[in-house]
Amino acid sequence: MKVTKTVKLNTTLSLLFIAMSQSAYAAENNAKASIDFNLRYENVSQDNAKKDADALTLRTKLNYQTQTVNLFSAFVEFEDSRTVGIEDYNDTNGKNADYSVIADPESTEVDQAYVQYKSEQFSTKLGRQVITLDGHRFVGHVGWRQDKQTFDALSFAFKPGKDLSLNYAYISKRNRIFAEAKDIDAKDHLLNASYTTGIGKFTAYGYFLEVDNNTDNALDTFGLSYSGNTKISDNKLIYRAEFATQTAESAGNEFDASYLSFEAGMAFSGVTAKLGFESLGSDGGNYGFSTPLATLHKFNGWSDQFLTTPAQGLDDIYVAISGKAFGGRWSVVYHDFSANEASDTIDDLGSEINALYSKGFAKHYSAGLKFAAYSAGDAAAGKVDTDKVWLWVGAKF
Repeated sequence: MKVTKTVKLNTTLSLLFIAMSQSAYAAENNAKASIDFNLRYENVSQDNAKKDADALTLRTKLNYQTQTVNLFSAFVEFEDSRTVGIEDYNDTNGKNADYSVIADPESTEVDQAYVQYKSEQFSTKLGRQVITLDGHRFVGHVGWRQDKQTFDALSFAFKPGKDLSLNYAYISKRNRIFAEAKDIDAKDHLLNASYTTGIGKFTAYGYFLEVDNNTDNALDTFGLSYSGNTKISDNKLIYRAEFATQTAESAGNEFDASYLSFEAGMAFSGVTAKLGFESLGSDGGNYGFSTPLATLHKFNGWSDQFLTTPAQGLDDIYVAISGKAFGGRWSVVYHDFSANEASDTIDDLGSEINALYSKGFAKHYSAGLKFAAYSAGDAAAGKVDTDKVWLWVGAKF
């Protein structure tokens, strides 16, 4: 019988979990277990030949953190996603292809399983784990979907002082949101360093991605970012800037593109308002700047029209307002999209409005309502008007 890499990983780590759990003596008594439920209804309506999609899915997460023994500990998390009565949707894995996509396929898997060493200044993890860097723009867990993204990786974090942080990770597998069948073997290297000063946080990074499929391919990205805030009377001025360059190699072709982002905002009277510009550049209209490990749903509109950057690139001007009301949080965002390198037929890439209200209650429970409405631009861009609605309840113990 063929033994997969995943089975080998899970078996090895399970033995380590058992061994560490039994080593109760001379241990820090911080073992804990938790269970998390998320029941969500999603509706997608598009102005095309696809049928409107409806899904009611329940995600269950069960995890266990062992005691810490001589600075070592282990963590395991199981995740299951099921449809509950309503399953009229394209799940991206061949189910109901005549419906619009809702990227929540049914799945049961080990979501995380790692051994960790952690001291005051240094930590390392080996195994399946969540990795997030710098607000998820380049590396994230896509936690919005029912099957979040994790990585089979060896990661290191070093903090020699309170202001300097150094991170490195080697990823051998990308466990994506589309269930195990669409996971990707990889040879990815992530380097990230940040330094906090009195005027803000400076970050430099290099992400070197490669799909391990016996072909010549590479996606190398270098970037710098700065973020900070300043008090103005009782208000707070927020600002951020980022620039990155990228080289992509595939099938004997090489492309270069750049990334640019500016954001400024003000927090006042319990409300935060932001104005931002994000540009995912293009190489002559032949390639668009790519961030395949990102939490893409967080950026460029919640209707997920631009999970893949168009070859013409993407410029996104947005306005976001958020605050608190009735014990919960609300936000409204407007996006105006255009091509970074316009052609005779593609310039206007449409616009979108997003709205959200969520609230926690009775300590263990949460609920929310979310809406996205995308209005298409130039017909040649291949996008159509799309509305999405989500309603959910959650519980965590």
